[in-house]
Amino acid sequence: MNSQRQQRAMQVLLILIMLLPLSFVLAVAFGAVDLPVNEVIPVLLGLDSQQSQLAIIVERIRLPRALLAMLIGALLAISGAAMQGLFRNPLADPSLIGVTAGASVGAALTIVISGGAVIVAYEGWASLSLVSAGALVGGAVAVWLVYRLATSEQGTSVATMLLAGIAITAIAGSITSMLEFYANNEMLRRISLWRMGGLDGANFYRVLIAAVVAVIVIGFLCTQAQALNVLLLGESEARHLGVDVDSLKKKLVLLVAAGVGVAVALAGAIGFIGLVVPHIMRMIIGPDHRYLLIASAMGGAIVLLLADTLARVVVAPTELPVGLVTALIGAPFFISLLRRRHDYGM
Repeated sequence: MNSQRQQRAMQVLLILIMLLPLSFVLAVAFGAVDLPVNEVIPVLLGLDSQQSQLAIIVERIRLPRALLAMLIGALLAISGAAMQGLFRNPLADPSLIGVTAGASVGAALTIVISGGAVIVAYEGWASLSLVSAGALVGGAVAVWLVYRLATSEQGTSVATMLLAGIAITAIAGSITSMLEFYANNEMLRRISLWRMGGLDGANFYRVLIAAVVAVIVIGFLCTQAQALNVLLLGESEARHLGVDVDSLKKKLVLLVAAGVGVAVALAGAIGFIGLVVPHIMRMIIGPDHRYLLIASAMGGAIVLLLADTLARVVVAPTELPVGLVTALIGAPFFISLLRRRHDYGM
């Protein structure tokens, strides 16, 4: 049975490896203006020496957006897989530790204070708006509160962390609603659009930030794969097998907070991916985190690339918030998978 699981996992990883570049090319080629795929590929490979209009569109607009979508999708999905392993629950979500709700408060507060204006906090390499910076700070504060509430002299309780996350999320939601109550129409529109998620602010500086965080988060999470496998047996069993459970919890919370916090700060609140993509991967390849983490990262990248492409195409030349697309398309697909979960050994 284990060999069959491993064989299936390798097959799924191979399929994902083939689908990822295909999804990336489609994301670059299609949008408000469709570009010929046979002309896009040479530009992506650096074979187009002439700065044509197509090359300018690809390099300055489509390419950074596709790269940002790929990185944020990977961060959200692998963070969801790590949280499901930590909570030992396949329906856990990275927002359970309060990072998304805290980021929403930070973003909404910044928008209200700034009067709804788009203000750039840093130029050049950072190129972050004050809204993004506020979201990052808000997410960090929320995660810190959840972790402190769940930690005592006896260690960090996963159950308490879950309850604390629910409480902090509720408080953050009420604060965000209060800010919306006092906001004017322009502020309300900006808060609503931010909470729906979007990649329209993509540029290479943001891609660089996301890439650095993605390399760190994905790299370190993959090194914890075996420890997560042992943790599935239970905390006491994991301790007997030599796993430093409290240290593992701290590492996972910090890595997920960093990954999701940066993703939310750069692209707003994008739901579904952190919950459903790792759950689908677990249904297909099983709970072995050696394969599950990397499969979730690639699956999240593919899903967000395709969702963003659809968001730009379905009502072109305008575009839908990508968070709406991930929810509208992903939730029914998730429900259909749940109805057939026995086919996947669940």
